[in-house]
Amino acid sequence: MVDTLGVAVVGFGWMGRVHTQAYARVRHHYPQLSLVPELVTVAEEVPGRAEEAAAQFGFASTTRDWREVAADPRVEAVSITAPNFLHREIGVAMAEAGKHIWIEKPVGLTAGDARAVADAVAAAGVQGTVGFNYRNAPAVEAARELIASGEIGTVTHVRVRLFSDYAAHPEGALTWRYERERGGSGVLGDLASHGVDLARFLLGDITSLAADTAVFLPERARPAGATAGHSRAAGGELGPVENEDYVSCLLRFASGARGVLEACRVSVGEQNNYGFEVHGTKGAVFWDFRRMNELGVSRGTTYQDQSVTTVYVGPGHGEFAAFQPGAANAMGYDDLKVIEAYRFLTSVAEGSAHGATLTDAVHSAAALDAMARSAQSGSWAEVAGRA
Repeated sequence: MVDTLGVAVVGFGWMGRVHTQAYARVRHHYPQLSLVPELVTVAEEVPGRAEEAAAQFGFASTTRDWREVAADPRVEAVSITAPNFLHREIGVAMAEAGKHIWIEKPVGLTAGDARAVADAVAAAGVQGTVGFNYRNAPAVEAARELIASGEIGTVTHVRVRLFSDYAAHPEGALTWRYERERGGSGVLGDLASHGVDLARFLLGDITSLAADTAVFLPERARPAGATAGHSRAAGGELGPVENEDYVSCLLRFASGARGVLEACRVSVGEQNNYGFEVHGTKGAVFWDFRRMNELGVSRGTTYQDQSVTTVYVGPGHGEFAAFQPGAANAMGYDDLKVIEAYRFLTSVAEGSAHGATLTDAVHSAAALDAMARSAQSGSWAEVAGRA
C-alpha cells in the first residue's frame, strides 16, 4: 500500500531546488517507499521565483508568505530551505502546526535556536530531519563502520577541513550571509557546522575546544536588488562584513581523541575541498569529498611505513546500491540529498528517526557557540550540548 504525503518547500534558492529534485527522484531509487511525496506548494518571497518553480516542478500552488504553508491542511511535511535567520521562526511554526520538517543546517543562528526547533518538534510529536548531507556519503558511512570495528585501533586524532572559494571574490555582494543578525557566525554556520557533524558522526561527542577566527575581506558592496547564491555587486556602496571568513579549532572528544577543524569561505584556489583524516593506533582512514566515492585506508600490523589502499565504495557500502550496480560507478552531491529525502520520508512513515536529527543539530550548534566564545576569550571552551 502506497500513500501520498503532501510536501511544501519554503525558500526556493539553490537548496530549495535541491530538495525539490530529491523529492522528484526519491521513488526512482527507493521504489519500496510507502510514502510518495506530492508537491503541494512552494513559498518564496522573491517575486516570480515560486511561479518558476511551480512551472518547472509541478507544485500545485505558490505563495510569497511561508505562514500560508503552516496553515495549509494539504501540507503534511515541509522542507525549510530559507536563510539561516528564519530557521527558528519557520521551524517552530511548522512543528506547532503539526508538520514534519526537513530543515537545512545550521537550524538558526545559535544553539538556542536549534534547541527551540528541536523542542517544538518533540512537543508536537512530528519528525525532524536535518541537512547534514556529507554524512550520507557511502564512503563516510563505510569509514564510520571501519572506525567502530577497531580496524584502525583506538582513534588518536582527526583533522577535518572545509575550504571553499564561494566568498573569495572581492566583488561578492554583501548579502544576508555576511550580517551577524541574519547570517549568524558566517563560515561557522555555513561550513564548520558540517565539519562538527562529521567529527561527531565518526568519533562521538566533542567535550571542549579552542578556536581562532578571522575576517579577511572586511568590506563588500551592497547589492542593488534581490540576489541568489553568491552574486557580485561591483560598484555598489561598501558595507562591513560582520561575521567570520575563517575558523581554526582544536577539539577534545569524550573518547580522549584529539582533533583539528579548519574552515574557510575565502580560500582562493579551493573548490569544495572538504574531507577528513582519522588516525588510530593501528591505521588510518582518509576521505575527500571531491573524490566522494573513494576511501583511503591504512590497516595492518606494520605501523611504520604501512601502506594506504584506495577502496572504491560499492553496493555493500551505505546507500550505494540504490544508485549504482557496482563499485567505482560515481555518485554525486545531489544523490546525498536523495538519501536524505529517503530517510526523512522513512522517518515519517515509521514514526522513528532515520538519519541526522535535530539532536545532531543542537550538538553542532553548541560546538559553534563554543567556538565563538573561545575565539572571543582566547581560551578553551566547554561544549554544552543540551545542558
